[in-house]
Amino acid sequence: MSYNIYICGVGGQGIIKTSVIIGEAAMNQGLNVVMSEIHGMSQRGGSVSTELRIGDFNSSIIPDTKADMLLSFEPIETIRGIHKANKDTKIVYNTHPIIPSSSDASYPSVDLITSVLKENYTYVLPVDATDLALDAGNILSLNMVLLGAVTADNNFPLSKESVIKAMKNNLHEKFHDLNLKAIENGYKSING
Repeated sequence: MSYNIYICGVGGQGIIKTSVIIGEAAMNQGLNVVMSEIHGMSQRGGSVSTELRIGDFNSSIIPDTKADMLLSFEPIETIRGIHKANKDTKIVYNTHPIIPSSSDASYPSVDLITSVLKENYTYVLPVDATDLALDAGNILSLNMVLLGAVTADNNFPLSKESVIKAMKNNLHEKFHDLNLKAIENGYKSING
């Protein structure tokens, strides 16, 4: 069994914590996992990415075009990470943009991004994770919404139950109910 997951987004969205939860869930299922992370300008809302490889790998770096899953927390970050994808990569991404306040450039429409992705990739799964996180009770649960969405994929190697167990082990107990609702919202957005 081998599975490559590239996760990208903007600093402060919970990308690293999501990766830790996925990694722990893999270990709980008896799978080997290696992970790397790039913080970039995470303290200023800049790009953040992590790479997880489940299986017997010597390196945590996913070669270009070899990701099985591209999980993106922000539309433009999806485009930045697309070099890791191939036509059969599952692309799950949040449709809510984070527009840099210092940017003079105009942000492309999310509909255009989605359209271009669907023209070039077989499995494009946009999720309004921001609204689903707010529905769960807090915007900070956005990462758990997206985590729930990826567990809905039949080819995702981790069970929703093992992901929930790892979430409970990594996040404070007072937030468990909120995060469980967020995971369920994300799951239903794909497998509703």
